[in-house]
Parts: sequence; C-alpha cells; structure tokens
Amino acid sequence: MSRRKFISQIIQPASNQGAPPPPPGGGLTPYAGSWTSDQVIHLLKRTQFGAKPEDVKYFATRTFLQTISELLNPSTPSPNPPVKDYVPGSNVIKPDTNIAAGTTWVNDLNADGALDGNRVLSFQKWWIGNMINQDRSIKEKMILFWHNHFATEADNISNPIYVFRHHQVLRTNALGNFKALTRAVTLDPGMLVYLNGQYNTVTAPDENYGRELQELFCCGKGTGSKYTEDDVKAAARVLTGWRINTTTATSYFDVTRHDKNAKKFSAFYNNTTIAGRTTATAGELELDDMLTMIFATNEVSKYVCRRLYRWFIYYDIDATVEATIITPLANLFVQNNYEILPVLEALLKSEHFFNSLAVGCQIKSPIDLVVGLCREFTVSLPPASDYATNYGHFNYLFNWASNMQQRIGDPPDVSGWKAYYQEPQFYEVWINSDTLPRRIQFTDTMILTGYTLNGFVLKIDQVEWVKKLSNPADPNKLINDITYLILRIDISAASKQQLKRDILLGGQSDDHYWTDAWNLFLSTPGNTTNTNTVKNRLRDLLKYLMNLPEYQLC
Repeated sequence: MSRRKFISQIIQPASNQGAPPPPPGGGLTPYAGSWTSDQVIHLLKRTQFGAKPEDVKYFATRTFLQTISELLNPSTPSPNPPVKDYVPGSNVIKPDTNIAAGTTWVNDLNADGALDGNRVLSFQKWWIGNMINQDRSIKEKMILFWHNHFATEADNISNPIYVFRHHQVLRTNALGNFKALTRAVTLDPGMLVYLNGQYNTVTAPDENYGRELQELFCCGKGTGSKYTEDDVKAAARVLTGWRINTTTATSYFDVTRHDKNAKKFSAFYNNTTIAGRTTATAGELELDDMLTMIFATNEVSKYVCRRLYRWFIYYDIDATVEATIITPLANLFVQNNYEILPVLEALLKSEHFFNSLAVGCQIKSPIDLVVGLCREFTVSLPPASDYATNYGHFNYLFNWASNMQQRIGDPPDVSGWKAYYQEPQFYEVWINSDTLPRRIQFTDTMILTGYTLNGFVLKIDQVEWVKKLSNPADPNKLINDITYLILRIDISAASKQQLKRDILLGGQSDDHYWTDAWNLFLSTPGNTTNTNTVKNRLRDLLKYLMNLPEYQLC
C-alpha cells in the first residue's frame, strides 16, 4: 500500500489495509549522488525537528561531508536550566519563596508534592523550547530518541529534580558511548524511582530494572535474545543495595542491603558467574561486570541499531535490511566500543538513507508536527528575557503534542511510544480518528488565529514567510516552492494548477491576477483591500496544503 493510500484510509482497521510499502533499497555504501536542497531537506527533517528554511539554505552551501560533520558535532553550549515561571497554588505546603521568578529551581530540594507538579511542567515547557531553538545539529533529536529508549514517566517519578537530572544524563551522553550511558541511567535517581531500584534489597529483590535492562534497554525481544527468567533474577541480585540520598538527590550504595553471593547467568551469557562482593565498592564492581557480560552478546549492538534505524529511516526491517544495514552497523558499533557517533555517521552518509523510498516514508510524530511547524514557518517568539510569555507559548505547544498522544517526559510506559515498536503498525499509530482531527485543528489554528498570551501572538506569518521564497510574484513558482519545502511527497501538476486557479487567482485563469496583487501589496501595503486579499489567499493556500495527507509525512 502506498503511503498516501494509507493516510487516506487511516480510520479503517489495520487488517483491511494490505501490506506496507517495501523498505528503502541501497546499502551502507557512502552516498555519492547530487547534493541539492532536496537532499538537505530530507536529511534535516530526519535529524532535526523540521527543515528550517534558513538551515536549508545554510547547508546547501556546505558540502555533503561538511553537513554530516556539523550535524554530528554540536558546538553550542547546553541550554540554561528551566526557570520558575509559575505561581504556586494555595495547596503548596513549602512555597519556594527562596526561588525568585525567572530563576532556576533545579538545585532547590523543596520536596513539596504540590509544588512538584509546577516544576515538572516547567521542565516540560523548557524542553519544548529547547527543541524549537535547537542548534544546527542532531542533538535534540537524539535526546528524544534516548528518552524513548530509556523511557521514564515524570508523572511517576514525581520529583522534578530527579526528572531534570535524568534528562541531563540523556543530554550529556546523547552522542557519546552507549555502554556509559546505560551505566549512568542504571544509577540515575529518576530511574531508581521509576523502576523501583531503590527498593531492591537482598531480602526483597525487585526484578523490574533487571528485566527492562535486558528486555528493553540492551537485548530486546527478538528471536536472538535468549536471556532467561533466571537471568532477570540474577540481574536483580547484582543491583541490590542502591538507594537515593534525598538530601543531595544522588544515588549511593548500601552494602548492608546487597546480595553478597555469586550470581550465575545462563548460556546466553556464556554461563558467566559474577562474583559476590562484600565491600563498599561491591555495587559498582558487580554492575560493571554485568554490563561487560551483557555487552559481550551480539544482540546488544543489533538491537540498538534496529532502534536507530526505525527512528531515522523506516520501521520495516526485512531480511535484506537486516543483512545489508543492521548487521554491518552492529559490527561497526562493537568495533568502536559502543560509541554512537560512528554508527550515526555511517547511517546518515549511506546510499540507503538517501534512497528515494526513504523519503516521505515516515509519519510525523506529534512533536515533529508541532515543533517542526514552528521551525519551518519561522514562527516568532518573544525575546528570551520574556520567560513568562515564552513558557506560556511552550506550554500551549506541549499541550497540543500531548493531545496528539506524545507527551514528552511521560511516554505511555517503560517501552516508550508504540510508534517505534508496536508491530505491525509502528508510525501508523500516530494517526487515528481522534488524533488526525487534532492535527488538522492545530495547523488550522496556527495559520488562522494563533495563540495570544501577554499581547504576543504565536502564529504563522504567511506573508513574511513567503517573502523569503525565490519569486512570490509568480504563482507557479510560489506553489512549487511551498510544496517543495513543506511536503516530502509532491502533489501532481494538475493539483497545483487547480490550487493556483481556485485560491491564488481567485477563480481567474491568468497568472497576472496574482502577480499584480502581490506587486501592489509590496508597493502599496496601505491598500487595505488588496493587502487583505493577498494575506487571505496565502492563508487559504497554506491551510489547504497543511490539511493534505502528504503534510503528515516526513
């Protein structure tokens, strides 16, 4: 079934939809084709949230190799931490009067449950802002990837400082070493709370994290992943004794709560025995032994590479893709001691990534839709100093994405969002009879009325955006430029002609009706009637295009 046909039949049961389209072809051979804005847009839509016009122009002046290098090597400093943008409600027991408005709360261990919700939401708004204001790198997309991979729910963790510090672990290690990241996540207070690690003791071992470490974080559930229930129990015993210091919001090891006996693992792990230890360093030493054991299996590298493939390219991994993409990527991953950058570089440089079937084969996630719209249409925000208005707008966008079923900070469960693992639908779960109307309502709102807060309107300025295109006075060139930038699957020439006639020409047949109106608008903006005509026709054109099934693809 074609991608377009799928979108048009989204509300029908999956069983009625037939087979999915094939995966892209090509292998990991470095791409040697043309390097134009077309390839730049495809690359940016996958590695960032939307292809911002300014970024498209910038990278089109760089070589292919320069572009990949810049995307994979962010140079901008980490963003400032989230700030107090809220007014605590009357139910707060310990009001944070020591935290001034507009300053950060991330080092204030207030421990007031009523206040925690305010701060967690502040963190989520801040995160939306980071995505919108991202630099010209892959980093923000990778942070979200790891958030989906090592999924935690802020609502369950509750403590906003744990939530923020968990995010910082992902941010710091987003382009680093996967094994080091796994170790850091294992001992992270947020994860210890989320999967009950702080309650895992020799007298009451808790298997939650030991199970997810193998099933979801490292080995997966594939046919080659043959760890056993006894392996889960052994892993839980290795991890006994870790606790959280609530005064410092850090983890520490308590040897009195640790299982000091040897831990025996199955043949999947080469019948490894991890020696029990009795000293204060037992927790770290046994954890390191266990990670060395897990990472010695072939499944870790293959599993993570499959996850990356589904995030950046396509969900269907057939035997050919497994042999020509996943296996060599996994080998590269191991050869580089689980450094993530060589794998990303090989994947993004490949013929496979730029194969025509890889273009437009993903359905935009809600975050890609919401954040990508703001970036691609260069939606203006207040100056950074106006944190209250900015956070209010970020909250508006956060709520839209949440209503479309992607609430950052709160995936549905420890498996992450179903779009990246639920067979056979994968990305198709983003679109249903509830979410599609919400998507259209969001894009309609952003082009029609926008959202006003503190006198500032968050809205697409269609005229200013169009002014930056190559030749707005030519209706044919205008429609071609717009569809080129915002659609990955182009519409037919006949459809473009109809759009030109019905919208830009107001039902007339000669191009000069639009050309004259545009030129008059530029020369005489005070002509209210003509100015309104130009604005309304551009508004209607963009609204129509964003309502198309093709707009949901990236």
